[in-house]
Amino acid sequence: MHRATKRLIFLIFLAATSAPAHAQSPGGTLAKIRDSGEIRLGHRDVSIPFSYLDDNQKPVGFAMDLCARIVDAVKRELKLPGLQTRLQPIQLSTQIPLIENGTIDIVCGPATNTLERQKVVAFSNTIFVSSIRAVVAKDAPIRRFEDLGDRPVALTSGSTSIGLLGARAQEKHFQTRNILTPDHAASFLALTTGRSEAFVMDDILLASLIAGSPNPSDWRIIDDSLRTEPYGLIIRKGDPEFKALVDNALAAMMASGEFQELYAKWFTRPIPPKNVNLNFPMTPPLKDAVANPNDKGV
Repeated sequence: MHRATKRLIFLIFLAATSAPAHAQSPGGTLAKIRDSGEIRLGHRDVSIPFSYLDDNQKPVGFAMDLCARIVDAVKRELKLPGLQTRLQPIQLSTQIPLIENGTIDIVCGPATNTLERQKVVAFSNTIFVSSIRAVVAKDAPIRRFEDLGDRPVALTSGSTSIGLLGARAQEKHFQTRNILTPDHAASFLALTTGRSEAFVMDDILLASLIAGSPNPSDWRIIDDSLRTEPYGLIIRKGDPEFKALVDNALAAMMASGEFQELYAKWFTRPIPPKNVNLNFPMTPPLKDAVANPNDKGV
Protein backbone atom coordinates (compact mmCIF):
# COMPACT_ATOMS: atom_id res chain seq x y z
CA MET A 1 0.00 0.00 0.00
CA HIS A 2 1.27 3.46 -0.85
CA ARG A 3 2.75 5.36 2.09
CA ALA A 4 0.43 8.35 1.53
CA THR A 5 -2.59 6.05 1.50
CA LYS A 6 -1.46 4.43 4.75
CA ARG A 7 -1.06 7.85 6.36
CA LEU A 8 -4.54 8.92 5.18
CA ILE A 9 -6.10 5.75 6.64
CA PHE A 10 -4.23 6.35 9.92
CA LEU A 11 -5.47 9.94 10.13
CA ILE A 12 -9.07 8.84 9.48
CA PHE A 13 -8.74 6.16 12.19
CA LEU A 14 -7.26 8.69 14.61
CA ALA A 15 -10.09 11.16 14.00
CA ALA A 16 -12.73 8.45 14.41
CA THR A 17 -11.32 7.15 17.68
CA SER A 18 -10.72 10.58 19.19
CA ALA A 19 -14.11 12.06 18.26
CA PRO A 20 -16.18 10.28 20.95
CA ALA A 21 -13.76 11.29 23.70
CA HIS A 22 -13.94 14.89 22.55
CA ALA A 23 -17.74 14.80 22.38
CA GLN A 24 -17.95 13.49 25.93
CA SER A 25 -15.79 16.23 27.42
CA PRO A 26 -17.77 18.76 29.46
CA GLY A 27 -19.00 21.88 27.74
CA GLY A 28 -20.88 25.02 28.77
CA THR A 29 -20.88 25.77 32.49
CA LEU A 30 -18.95 22.61 33.38
CA ALA A 31 -16.18 23.55 30.94
CA LYS A 32 -16.09 27.05 32.39
CA ILE A 33 -15.83 25.64 35.91
CA ARG A 34 -13.14 23.11 34.88
CA ASP A 35 -11.05 25.72 33.08
CA SER A 36 -11.27 28.32 35.88
CA GLY A 37 -10.87 25.85 38.74
CA GLU A 38 -13.79 27.39 40.61
CA ILE A 39 -17.57 27.37 40.78
CA ARG A 40 -19.33 30.65 41.54
CA LEU A 41 -22.42 30.63 43.73
CA GLY A 42 -24.74 33.60 44.01
CA HIS A 43 -26.21 34.06 47.48
CA ARG A 44 -28.71 36.39 49.10
CA ASP A 45 -28.18 38.29 52.37
CA VAL A 46 -31.65 38.33 53.96
CA SER A 47 -33.75 35.56 52.39
CA ILE A 48 -34.29 33.43 55.50
CA PRO A 49 -34.25 30.40 55.54
CA PHE A 50 -33.03 29.90 51.96
CA SER A 51 -29.96 32.12 51.74
CA TYR A 52 -28.87 34.68 54.33
CA LEU A 53 -25.96 35.79 56.51
CA ASP A 54 -25.43 34.40 60.01
CA ASP A 55 -23.78 36.25 62.90
CA ASN A 56 -20.38 35.66 61.32
CA GLN A 57 -21.55 37.10 57.97
CA LYS A 58 -21.36 33.62 56.47
CA PRO A 59 -24.01 32.68 53.87
CA VAL A 60 -26.19 29.87 55.23
CA GLY A 61 -29.62 28.40 54.52
CA PHE A 62 -31.60 25.66 52.81
CA ALA A 63 -30.59 26.72 49.28
CA MET A 64 -26.96 27.04 50.36
CA ASP A 65 -27.01 23.46 51.67
CA LEU A 66 -28.54 22.22 48.41
CA CYS A 67 -25.89 24.08 46.42
CA ALA A 68 -23.15 22.55 48.57
CA ARG A 69 -24.35 19.07 47.54
CA ILE A 70 -24.43 20.20 43.90
CA VAL A 71 -20.85 21.45 44.21
CA ASP A 72 -19.88 17.98 45.47
CA ALA A 73 -21.56 16.48 42.38
CA VAL A 74 -19.59 18.86 40.14
CA LYS A 75 -16.34 17.85 41.84
CA ARG A 76 -17.11 14.19 41.18
CA GLU A 77 -18.16 14.81 37.58
CA LEU A 78 -15.03 16.81 36.74
CA LYS A 79 -12.76 14.72 39.00
CA LEU A 80 -11.63 17.92 40.71
CA PRO A 81 -11.73 17.32 44.49
CA GLY A 82 -9.86 20.59 45.01
CA LEU A 83 -12.40 22.70 43.11
CA GLN A 84 -12.75 26.11 44.75
CA THR A 85 -16.09 27.75 45.60
CA ARG A 86 -16.47 31.50 45.18
CA LEU A 87 -19.44 33.22 46.84
CA GLN A 88 -21.02 36.26 45.18
CA PRO A 89 -23.63 38.43 46.95
CA ILE A 90 -26.66 39.10 44.75
CA GLN A 91 -29.95 40.97 44.89
CA LEU A 92 -33.29 39.87 43.52
CA SER A 93 -32.89 42.40 40.71
CA THR A 94 -29.32 41.33 39.81
CA GLN A 95 -29.52 37.52 40.01
CA ILE A 96 -30.58 36.95 36.39
CA PRO A 97 -28.14 39.46 34.80
CA LEU A 98 -25.26 37.93 36.79
CA ILE A 99 -26.19 34.44 35.54
CA GLU A 100 -26.50 35.71 31.96
CA ASN A 101 -23.11 37.46 31.92
CA GLY A 102 -21.30 34.53 33.55
CA THR A 103 -20.44 36.21 36.85
CA ILE A 104 -22.13 33.38 38.74
CA ASP A 105 -22.93 29.78 37.76
CA ILE A 106 -25.97 29.12 39.94
CA VAL A 107 -28.31 31.16 42.14
CA CYS A 108 -28.46 29.67 45.63
CA GLY A 109 -31.60 31.39 46.84
CA PRO A 110 -35.37 31.56 46.45
CA ALA A 111 -36.32 32.21 42.83
CA THR A 112 -39.76 31.75 41.31
CA ASN A 113 -39.72 29.64 38.16
CA THR A 114 -41.81 31.66 35.71
CA LEU A 115 -42.41 31.16 32.00
CA GLU A 116 -41.25 34.73 31.44
CA ARG A 117 -37.93 34.14 33.21
CA GLN A 118 -37.48 30.88 31.31
CA LYS A 119 -37.00 32.97 28.17
CA VAL A 120 -33.58 34.08 29.44
CA VAL A 121 -32.50 31.55 32.11
CA ALA A 122 -33.14 27.94 33.10
CA PHE A 123 -34.31 26.51 36.41
CA SER A 124 -33.55 23.36 38.32
CA ASN A 125 -36.36 21.06 39.32
CA THR A 126 -38.61 22.54 42.01
CA ILE A 127 -37.09 22.87 45.50
CA PHE A 128 -39.99 24.71 47.17
CA VAL A 129 -43.56 25.86 46.52
CA SER A 130 -44.87 29.12 47.98
CA SER A 131 -47.97 31.31 47.86
CA ILE A 132 -47.90 35.06 47.25
CA ARG A 133 -49.67 36.71 50.19
CA ALA A 134 -49.40 39.85 52.31
CA VAL A 135 -48.29 40.57 55.87
CA VAL A 136 -50.20 43.27 57.72
CA ALA A 137 -50.60 44.52 61.27
CA LYS A 138 -52.48 42.04 63.43
CA ASP A 139 -55.44 44.37 63.97
CA ALA A 140 -55.49 45.84 60.42
CA PRO A 141 -58.86 45.67 58.59
CA ILE A 142 -57.23 43.85 55.68
CA ARG A 143 -58.41 40.34 54.79
CA ARG A 144 -58.18 40.34 51.00
CA PHE A 145 -55.99 42.11 48.47
CA GLU A 146 -58.99 44.21 47.49
CA ASP A 147 -58.79 45.77 50.95
CA LEU A 148 -55.46 47.35 49.98
CA GLY A 149 -57.14 49.87 47.69
CA ASP A 150 -55.66 53.38 48.12
CA ARG A 151 -53.24 52.07 50.75
CA PRO A 152 -49.40 52.15 50.64
CA VAL A 153 -47.99 48.69 49.91
CA ALA A 154 -44.33 47.65 50.15
CA LEU A 155 -42.93 45.57 47.29
CA THR A 156 -39.40 44.32 46.62
CA SER A 157 -37.97 45.51 43.30
CA GLY A 158 -37.71 42.71 40.75
CA SER A 159 -40.18 40.41 42.52
CA THR A 160 -43.07 38.69 40.78
CA SER A 161 -45.37 40.18 43.43
CA ILE A 162 -45.41 43.52 41.60
CA GLY A 163 -47.02 42.20 38.43
CA LEU A 164 -49.35 39.83 40.29
CA LEU A 165 -50.67 42.59 42.55
CA GLY A 166 -51.11 44.84 39.52
CA ALA A 167 -53.07 42.14 37.70
CA ARG A 168 -55.37 41.58 40.70
CA ALA A 169 -55.85 45.34 41.10
CA GLN A 170 -56.83 45.68 37.44
CA GLU A 171 -59.16 42.69 37.63
CA LYS A 172 -60.91 43.86 40.82
CA HIS A 173 -60.80 47.59 40.02
CA PHE A 174 -58.69 48.96 42.86
CA GLN A 175 -55.36 50.74 43.04
CA THR A 176 -52.53 50.60 45.56
CA ARG A 177 -49.79 53.11 46.32
CA ASN A 178 -46.69 51.01 45.75
CA ILE A 179 -43.45 51.55 47.66
CA LEU A 180 -40.55 49.76 45.93
CA THR A 181 -37.53 48.73 48.01
CA PRO A 182 -34.23 47.00 47.12
CA ASP A 183 -34.70 43.90 49.30
CA HIS A 184 -37.15 42.05 51.56
CA ALA A 185 -35.70 43.48 54.78
CA ALA A 186 -36.31 47.01 53.53
CA SER A 187 -39.87 46.10 52.49
CA PHE A 188 -40.65 44.68 55.93
CA LEU A 189 -39.05 47.73 57.55
CA ALA A 190 -41.39 49.96 55.53
CA LEU A 191 -44.28 48.05 57.09
CA THR A 192 -42.98 48.00 60.66
CA THR A 193 -42.17 51.73 60.60
CA GLY A 194 -45.58 52.71 59.24
CA ARG A 195 -44.53 53.76 55.73
CA SER A 196 -46.72 50.99 54.31
CA GLU A 197 -49.75 49.04 55.49
CA ALA A 198 -48.79 45.74 53.85
CA PHE A 199 -45.84 43.90 52.36
CA VAL A 200 -46.66 41.51 49.51
CA MET A 201 -44.28 38.59 49.03
CA ASP A 202 -43.94 34.80 49.21
CA ASP A 203 -45.53 33.44 52.40
CA ILE A 204 -42.43 31.60 53.62
CA LEU A 205 -40.30 34.75 53.35
CA LEU A 206 -42.97 36.70 55.20
CA ALA A 207 -43.09 34.01 57.89
CA SER A 208 -39.32 34.21 58.32
CA LEU A 209 -39.34 38.01 58.64
CA ILE A 210 -42.13 37.85 61.20
CA ALA A 211 -40.38 35.12 63.21
CA GLY A 212 -37.20 37.19 63.36
CA SER A 213 -38.91 40.46 64.29
CA PRO A 214 -38.89 41.90 67.84
CA ASN A 215 -42.65 41.34 68.26
CA PRO A 216 -43.86 38.50 66.00
CA SER A 217 -47.37 38.61 67.49
CA ASP A 218 -47.87 42.12 66.06
CA TRP A 219 -48.16 40.77 62.51
CA ARG A 220 -50.26 38.32 60.54
CA ILE A 221 -50.31 36.93 57.00
CA ILE A 222 -53.64 37.19 55.20
CA ASP A 223 -55.23 34.02 53.81
CA ASP A 224 -55.84 35.49 50.35
CA SER A 225 -53.24 34.41 47.76
CA LEU A 226 -52.26 35.92 44.42
CA ARG A 227 -50.61 32.75 43.08
CA THR A 228 -48.86 29.52 44.05
CA GLU A 229 -45.26 29.60 42.85
CA PRO A 230 -42.56 26.94 42.41
CA TYR A 231 -38.98 27.83 43.34
CA GLY A 232 -35.98 26.53 41.44
CA LEU A 233 -32.25 27.22 41.41
CA ILE A 234 -31.40 29.54 38.49
CA ILE A 235 -28.77 28.39 35.98
CA ARG A 236 -27.79 29.45 32.47
CA LYS A 237 -30.17 28.73 29.62
CA GLY A 238 -29.15 26.34 26.86
CA ASP A 239 -26.84 24.20 29.00
CA PRO A 240 -28.54 20.77 29.25
CA GLU A 241 -25.40 19.08 30.59
CA PHE A 242 -25.14 21.29 33.68
CA LYS A 243 -28.91 21.27 34.22
CA ALA A 244 -28.91 17.46 34.14
CA LEU A 245 -26.16 17.38 36.77
CA VAL A 246 -28.06 19.80 39.02
CA ASP A 247 -31.38 17.98 38.61
CA ASN A 248 -29.79 14.56 39.16
CA ALA A 249 -28.12 15.77 42.35
CA LEU A 250 -31.44 17.09 43.67
CA ALA A 251 -33.29 13.92 42.62
CA ALA A 252 -30.75 11.77 44.45
CA MET A 253 -31.27 13.81 47.62
CA MET A 254 -35.05 13.53 47.31
CA ALA A 255 -34.88 9.78 46.76
CA SER A 256 -32.52 9.20 49.69
CA GLY A 257 -34.43 11.42 52.14
CA GLU A 258 -31.53 13.87 52.49
CA PHE A 259 -33.60 16.64 50.88
CA GLN A 260 -36.41 16.09 53.41
CA GLU A 261 -33.91 16.13 56.28
CA LEU A 262 -32.42 19.41 55.08
CA TYR A 263 -35.92 20.85 54.78
CA ALA A 264 -36.71 19.89 58.37
CA LYS A 265 -33.41 21.45 59.50
CA TRP A 266 -34.33 24.86 58.10
CA PHE A 267 -38.13 24.99 58.26
CA THR A 268 -39.20 23.08 61.37
CA ARG A 269 -36.30 23.52 63.81
CA PRO A 270 -34.59 26.52 65.44
CA ILE A 271 -32.23 28.23 63.00
CA PRO A 272 -29.48 30.83 63.42
CA PRO A 273 -28.86 33.55 64.27
CA LYS A 274 -31.77 33.93 66.74
CA ASN A 275 -32.72 30.25 67.04
CA VAL A 276 -36.26 30.96 65.84
CA ASN A 277 -38.42 28.12 64.51
CA LEU A 278 -40.42 28.97 61.39
CA ASN A 279 -42.77 26.02 62.04
CA PHE A 280 -43.36 25.66 58.30
CA PRO A 281 -43.76 21.92 57.53
CA MET A 282 -43.65 20.65 53.97
CA THR A 283 -46.88 21.51 52.13
CA PRO A 284 -48.80 19.07 49.89
CA PRO A 285 -47.67 20.86 46.67
CA LEU A 286 -44.02 20.55 47.74
CA LYS A 287 -44.45 16.89 48.73
CA ASP A 288 -45.82 16.27 45.25
CA ALA A 289 -42.87 18.08 43.65
CA VAL A 290 -40.47 15.92 45.68
CA ALA A 291 -42.30 12.72 44.72
CA ASN A 292 -42.48 13.79 41.07
CA PRO A 293 -39.47 16.05 40.29
CA ASN A 294 -40.19 18.63 37.59
CA ASP A 295 -39.22 22.11 36.45
CA LYS A 296 -42.66 23.40 35.49
CA GLY A 297 -42.95 27.19 35.65
CA VAL A 298 -45.93 29.48 36.13
